[in-house]
Amino acid sequence: MNLEDLNVYNLATELGEKIWEIVRTWSTFEKDTMGKQLIRAVDSVAANLSEGFGRYHFKEVKNFGYYSRGSLYETKTWLTKAHNRALIGDDDYQDFIKEINNLGVKLNNYIKSIGKNKIELQ
Repeated sequence: MNLEDLNVYNLATELGEKIWEIVRTWSTFEKDTMGKQLIRAVDSVAANLSEGFGRYHFKEVKNFGYYSRGSLYETKTWLTKAHNRALIGDDDYQDFIKEINNLGVKLNNYIKSIGKNKIELQ
Protein backbone atom coordinates (compact mmCIF):
# COMPACT_ATOMS: atom_id res chain seq x y z
CA MET A 1 0.00 0.00 0.00
CA ASN A 2 1.17 3.52 -0.81
CA LEU A 3 0.49 6.64 1.19
CA GLU A 4 -1.61 7.98 -1.67
CA ASP A 5 -3.91 4.94 -1.31
CA LEU A 6 -5.08 6.19 2.09
CA ASN A 7 -8.42 7.95 1.71
CA VAL A 8 -7.89 9.85 4.96
CA TYR A 9 -4.58 11.24 3.66
CA ASN A 10 -6.16 12.36 0.37
CA LEU A 11 -9.06 14.05 2.17
CA ALA A 12 -6.64 15.87 4.49
CA THR A 13 -4.57 17.05 1.53
CA GLU A 14 -7.67 18.30 -0.32
CA LEU A 15 -8.87 20.17 2.76
CA GLY A 16 -5.52 21.92 3.02
CA GLU A 17 -5.67 23.04 -0.61
CA LYS A 18 -9.21 24.42 -0.22
CA ILE A 19 -8.27 26.41 2.86
CA TRP A 20 -5.10 27.67 1.17
CA GLU A 21 -7.18 29.13 -1.66
CA ILE A 22 -9.18 31.21 0.81
CA VAL A 23 -6.29 32.32 3.03
CA ARG A 24 -4.21 33.50 0.08
CA THR A 25 -6.85 36.19 -0.60
CA TRP A 26 -6.58 37.70 2.88
CA SER A 27 -4.72 40.92 3.65
CA THR A 28 -1.15 40.83 4.92
CA PHE A 29 -2.25 41.45 8.51
CA GLU A 30 -4.85 38.66 8.38
CA LYS A 31 -2.37 36.23 6.82
CA ASP A 32 0.31 37.04 9.39
CA THR A 33 -1.94 36.82 12.42
CA MET A 34 -4.30 33.96 11.58
CA GLY A 35 -3.57 32.66 8.12
CA LYS A 36 -0.17 31.19 8.87
CA GLN A 37 -1.49 29.44 11.97
CA LEU A 38 -4.46 28.02 10.06
CA ILE A 39 -2.34 26.79 7.15
CA ARG A 40 0.23 25.20 9.47
CA ALA A 41 -2.52 23.39 11.35
CA VAL A 42 -4.38 22.08 8.31
CA ASP A 43 -1.18 21.07 6.49
CA SER A 44 -0.05 19.20 9.61
CA VAL A 45 -3.03 16.84 9.34
CA ALA A 46 -1.71 15.27 6.13
CA ALA A 47 1.96 15.79 7.05
CA ASN A 48 1.62 13.81 10.29
CA LEU A 49 -0.13 10.99 8.46
CA SER A 50 2.79 10.96 6.01
CA GLU A 51 5.41 10.92 8.70
CA GLY A 52 3.70 8.13 10.60
CA PHE A 53 3.24 6.10 7.45
CA GLY A 54 6.94 6.37 6.75
CA ARG A 55 7.90 5.05 10.18
CA TYR A 56 6.81 1.45 9.44
CA HIS A 57 6.17 0.71 13.11
CA PHE A 58 2.59 0.36 14.26
CA LYS A 59 3.07 2.27 17.51
CA GLU A 60 4.63 5.26 15.75
CA VAL A 61 2.06 5.17 12.96
CA LYS A 62 -0.66 5.34 15.60
CA ASN A 63 1.08 8.15 17.52
CA PHE A 64 1.35 10.26 14.38
CA GLY A 65 -2.33 9.53 13.73
CA TYR A 66 -3.04 11.10 17.11
CA TYR A 67 -0.90 14.13 16.20
CA SER A 68 -2.84 14.40 12.96
CA ARG A 69 -6.11 14.34 14.87
CA GLY A 70 -4.82 17.10 17.16
CA SER A 71 -3.95 19.22 14.14
CA LEU A 72 -7.44 18.61 12.74
CA TYR A 73 -9.00 19.99 15.93
CA GLU A 74 -6.59 22.94 15.87
CA THR A 75 -7.71 23.61 12.29
CA LYS A 76 -11.31 23.64 13.46
CA THR A 77 -10.47 26.23 16.12
CA TRP A 78 -8.67 28.52 13.66
CA LEU A 79 -11.54 28.22 11.18
CA THR A 80 -14.01 29.14 13.91
CA LYS A 81 -11.92 32.18 14.82
CA ALA A 82 -11.67 33.17 11.14
CA HIS A 83 -15.44 32.83 10.79
CA ASN A 84 -16.08 34.83 13.96
CA ARG A 85 -13.83 37.58 12.59
CA ALA A 86 -15.65 37.61 9.22
CA LEU A 87 -12.70 36.22 7.26
CA ILE A 88 -14.67 33.15 6.17
CA GLY A 89 -18.29 33.33 5.11
CA ASP A 90 -21.07 31.23 6.59
CA ASP A 91 -21.34 28.81 3.66
CA ASP A 92 -17.60 28.12 3.43
CA TYR A 93 -17.40 27.77 7.20
CA GLN A 94 -20.25 25.24 7.33
CA ASP A 95 -18.72 23.28 4.43
CA PHE A 96 -15.33 23.17 6.15
CA ILE A 97 -16.84 22.06 9.45
CA LYS A 98 -18.69 19.23 7.69
CA GLU A 99 -15.45 18.16 5.98
CA ILE A 100 -13.54 18.30 9.26
CA ASN A 101 -16.18 16.25 11.08
CA ASN A 102 -16.20 13.67 8.26
CA LEU A 103 -12.40 13.57 8.21
CA GLY A 104 -12.37 13.19 12.00
CA VAL A 105 -14.52 10.05 11.81
CA LYS A 106 -12.33 8.59 9.07
CA LEU A 107 -9.18 9.49 10.97
CA ASN A 108 -10.49 7.81 14.14
CA ASN A 109 -11.33 4.68 12.12
CA TYR A 110 -7.86 4.72 10.58
CA ILE A 111 -6.22 5.00 14.00
CA LYS A 112 -8.33 2.14 15.35
CA SER A 113 -7.36 -0.05 12.40
CA ILE A 114 -3.59 0.38 12.82
CA GLY A 115 -1.92 -2.88 13.75
CA LYS A 116 -4.98 -5.04 13.11
CA ASN A 117 -3.97 -5.87 9.56
CA LYS A 118 -0.23 -6.46 9.41
CA ILE A 119 -0.02 -6.04 5.63
CA GLU A 120 -1.44 -2.49 5.64
CA LEU A 121 1.99 -0.83 5.84
CA GLN A 122 3.79 -2.89 3.20
